[in-house]
Amino acid sequence: MAKAVLIIADGMGDRPMKEFGGKTPLEASVKPNLDKFASLSECGLMDSIAPGIRAGSDTSHLAILGYDPYTYYTGRGPFEAAGIGMDVKQGDIAFRCNFSTVDPDMTITDRRAGRIDKGTDQLAAAINGMKIDGVEVIFKESVGHRGALVLRAPGLSSEITDTDPHHEGAKVLESKALCDCDEAAKKTAKAVNEFVAKSYEILKDHPVNKERIAKGLPPANIILPRGGGIGPNMKSFMDNYGLTSACVAETGLINGVAKYVGMDIIDTEGATGGLDSNLMNMAKNIIEALKTHDFVLSNVKGTDIAGHDGFGQGKIDLIAKLDEMMGYIMDNVSEDTFVVLTSDHSTPCDVKDHSGDPVAIAFYGNGVRVDDCTSFDERSTAKGGLGRIRGTDVMNILTQLMNVQEKFGA
Repeated sequence: MAKAVLIIADGMGDRPMKEFGGKTPLEASVKPNLDKFASLSECGLMDSIAPGIRAGSDTSHLAILGYDPYTYYTGRGPFEAAGIGMDVKQGDIAFRCNFSTVDPDMTITDRRAGRIDKGTDQLAAAINGMKIDGVEVIFKESVGHRGALVLRAPGLSSEITDTDPHHEGAKVLESKALCDCDEAAKKTAKAVNEFVAKSYEILKDHPVNKERIAKGLPPANIILPRGGGIGPNMKSFMDNYGLTSACVAETGLINGVAKYVGMDIIDTEGATGGLDSNLMNMAKNIIEALKTHDFVLSNVKGTDIAGHDGFGQGKIDLIAKLDEMMGYIMDNVSEDTFVVLTSDHSTPCDVKDHSGDPVAIAFYGNGVRVDDCTSFDERSTAKGGLGRIRGTDVMNILTQLMNVQEKFGA
């Protein structure tokens, strides 16, 4: 039976940049393996949700895997928590979190605490197990500045606002119930607000932060939850497509999405989720996973990090590493393997956030109608034979190429 690899370079899509002479980072990159891949593929553009929709990494991955996010998405928190091994039970409310930096006036000076990458396990241990008016608090650190929070008690709701204003220079927000008549939401919002306040009191004088301050680094002195949700009930990838599957990714969020649909999670040494990530180790794990699985999902995070930081050269540097990764994969996949390369959304460096711009996509494998594209970038693939598709089209196209799709009709 045919096999498949779906590689998603997170946030790789971009807009033309003055510093690159009006080219996008993809267009400005030297990427012989990506361009060769495009020349052997059918290419096009993809809107992960729909044209113009600014997709999150969670909703876009759901769509690309064939799960309508408007049906299954309840919030990012459950995926983030599941992806780092937390047990989200029925009735729990889960949140994604940032270790952040605030001043004594509760004004955010750094949403990511200087992209802290050491000591978060000690900070998490100081927070985990906190009790708030009968609400059990379960907290765990993830990669870098990220973490996840689970609130456990009867009568909770995810229908609340976030505490994170999403930009520096603003004060920490008060979580509120979306409807004043919702007592469960009021209870949850109160617990979240108390958690945030207590996290500051516990962390501001923590030894890890005292050491960071002494080194001139921003302290991770508060935890800001957002994206609260209840774990969704989703049909497994096997039940949907009849394919055994694995995930080789760098972040808890993507591992969480994969875990919810029953994929095996494969950890990769040196896969940090940052610009320093070891993508060649990921490539080797993808090839190994194909020996025992029909389908492998892989997510490379660094391109999104560079986009959020407005670091165009950093995105180009990561694309060079992705090019090397793709070269290894193409040299080692079997003849009956299909390979799809795309991004989940654009993260333009000039915007420093997700945008609704479509992203490049290419399908490679036996029987694919190879077109005239010779470069993998946004404007080149727009001229490809695939045209412009949506994320929910990807698995339909792929499974019919693999000849594992049930026929619709007689």
